[in-house]
Amino acid sequence: MAARSTIMDTNSYRAQDAANLAPGVRRLTERRDEVLGASYRLFYRNPVHLVRGAGQYLWDADGRKYLDVYNNVASLGHCHPAVIAAVTEQMQTLNTHTRYLHERILDYTDDLLSTMPGELDKAMYMCTGSEANDLAIRVAKAYSGGEGMIATTEAYHGTSELTSGVSPALGSGQPLSPTTRLVPAPDAYRLGPTAGPDGAGLGFWFADRVRDAIADMEEQGIRFAGFIADSIFSSDGVLPGPAGYLQEAAEVIHRAGGIIIADEVQPGFGRTGEAFWGFQRHGIVPDVVTLGKPMGNGIPVSGLVAKADVLAAFSDTIPYFNTFGGNPVSMAAAQAVLTTIREEGLQEHSRAVGAQLLSGLTGLAGTHSAVGDVRGTGLFIGFELVTDRATREPDRDLALGVLEQLRERGVLTSVAGPHGNVLKLRPPLAFQPADIDWLVGALDESLTALGA
Repeated sequence: MAARSTIMDTNSYRAQDAANLAPGVRRLTERRDEVLGASYRLFYRNPVHLVRGAGQYLWDADGRKYLDVYNNVASLGHCHPAVIAAVTEQMQTLNTHTRYLHERILDYTDDLLSTMPGELDKAMYMCTGSEANDLAIRVAKAYSGGEGMIATTEAYHGTSELTSGVSPALGSGQPLSPTTRLVPAPDAYRLGPTAGPDGAGLGFWFADRVRDAIADMEEQGIRFAGFIADSIFSSDGVLPGPAGYLQEAAEVIHRAGGIIIADEVQPGFGRTGEAFWGFQRHGIVPDVVTLGKPMGNGIPVSGLVAKADVLAAFSDTIPYFNTFGGNPVSMAAAQAVLTTIREEGLQEHSRAVGAQLLSGLTGLAGTHSAVGDVRGTGLFIGFELVTDRATREPDRDLALGVLEQLRERGVLTSVAGPHGNVLKLRPPLAFQPADIDWLVGALDESLTALGA
């Protein structure tokens, strides 16, 4: 197998950069090297030493203010007071595991399920998105009786043994499972005429790729178990596509006896604006939905929601216990997130402010020929840089240079996609129209500084 690309090391500190660091930052990086495993990576060649956050802003040890355009962990905003209050109150009362009765997990589950299609009526809880996806894959295998999983070519779904086996974004150092098959992501920009006008043919094109992967499994004697993806294909380069285009692929998957796992760790909780969950934008009902990062706004909590009959294939025969999954403090944080999204109207906020941001970013294409494509929905936008608009040749070096320039202008983000040339713009939902000028202006200045 050819070496796979990875975005995990892009825009990161390297040992040879140490001589250029401020003394305090250099001391911290040296301490990390001494006591932490080498797998950890730091963003930026000049790492940022963060000490405080509030809303969409972060501050470093020198008191410099940054605009966070990357974090969907603190999805409501850093240090949201509603989450702090809920966690503090519950921690002062009780925190234990789920083998005792407690109302919080039940009340939260009722509320969570009310946001889902009626067919999705059972829930389980963990601490991380990796754990949720790991369990989802186990469910897929139990329900289907198969082993084969399909993911996209730059997908990231976690770091456990099972999830890393369907996460090519981890790079060639992390082998895929031999029963995993990869399909190209539905990239309307790079497919061009193949996708049809306004991406009308994208769904049929993608369904054909899924069908081919299932056929390949059958030829190799591998029984198909399921397909896992996030509906905006964020690690593949932020590919929203036209609403509804995943319906054809969903039909192919179900006809072949597999299940659909919707990984909502990135597009969920109102992020895409058009719907509360990313999959709802496409009018499909997955068999399993996995939740993570934004679920607790920084408190480690994740979940899995499934159709009862699908989950029963696993849960009726195999005990599952997660010491901290579903504990009262995590449930308090998760409930505060759901309540705040409603009370602050954050789904509609994401739709409206995201549209304004998309318009402002698209305007940069008029002055910078390196801007190849700007796409997104809600507060989830991909900003693709190319060497030539006619050939659409990706410009990874420019993208990494822009990230460093943005950091110097107080804007923090990262890249995505198989070529590492797409800026992944995913700010906390606290992002406001007033922040658009800061972001767009910093991008304009950065591209100009790099001669783009």
